[in-house]
Amino acid sequence: MGRPRKNPDDAKLPKRVSRGRSAFEYKHKNGETKRLCPLSASYAEVWAAYEEYMKEIEGNTHGDTFEKLINQFFESADFNALSKHTRTDYAKYATRVKKPFGKMPPDDIKPPHIRKYMDIRGAKSQVQANREKAFLSRVFRWGYERGLVAINPCQGVRQFSEKPRERYITDEEYNALYQAADILVKVAMEISYLCCARQGDVLSLRREQIMNEGIFICQGKTGVKQIKSWSPRLPAVVKLASTLPVRAGIVSTFVLYQPDGGRYTASGLSNRWRAAKALAKKDNPDLNFDLTFHDLKAKGISDLSGSLQEKQAISGHKNIGQTARYDRKFKVVPTVDGQNTKSN
Repeated sequence: MGRPRKNPDDAKLPKRVSRGRSAFEYKHKNGETKRLCPLSASYAEVWAAYEEYMKEIEGNTHGDTFEKLINQFFESADFNALSKHTRTDYAKYATRVKKPFGKMPPDDIKPPHIRKYMDIRGAKSQVQANREKAFLSRVFRWGYERGLVAINPCQGVRQFSEKPRERYITDEEYNALYQAADILVKVAMEISYLCCARQGDVLSLRREQIMNEGIFICQGKTGVKQIKSWSPRLPAVVKLASTLPVRAGIVSTFVLYQPDGGRYTASGLSNRWRAAKALAKKDNPDLNFDLTFHDLKAKGISDLSGSLQEKQAISGHKNIGQTARYDRKFKVVPTVDGQNTKSN
């Protein structure tokens, strides 16, 4: 049974329909919303718009479209089994690809169409073109396996070559940025670096994950579960996090929390991260702060001692190739005359 409506009169609304800022909206399970009609519409008009949209989704009026196939995929068990991070990314990619392909019958989409989309999108961002093509392929593959489409037109269409990021944050750059950062960014930096954690895993960290043995982290992308054991710096990070400002009477369940106790969003942290970089650059004009937050995890893995296999075990990567891409610190090797050689 669904949750009670805030406005009792809204119990008259169809399932998954609610009031948005300026319109009645239908909310899909993946979080995507569809505007149905303005808030000035009567309940009868809302129901009429809802039924029309349901027919469109089901293909009863306009026939099968690629937008319908995407919506079916988003309602599927396969989609709901994906990580929250992946589902969020797919929702963004769907918005992009619906513009050129949404109203087309899926079987009318051919490899040349995919290639043309890749070339146009790649002129702005080749990485995003690759991600959106991978999403297209995932939807077509799902539809093909269920007899909804005849082919997967993405097969055989070449992706753009991606050069792995090689940026390594030096200790001098890290310390300068840390000094310029506010408490929120300081804590996020240290947890990401010390625990080799992604931004999403840092932001979702809850107090219940602070354990006697260390900090429990379940990676949102890979699902790998680990306890990051206490180290000399880690307890100080948790203590610093407890000094974040919060409104009187509020106790947050998150380690990184807003004044109202809620978790920080990625965009909220990104804004503070950019501000810290700008201030660090002002105070240290000779240093380079062309950094991403994700570079902190790479620095952590690069600064670990041991073999790639040992670093993989700590990082939580599922294969050693992933760990190798994160290991960005230049190796110090001997010169020819610097090697210890035995004379004959």
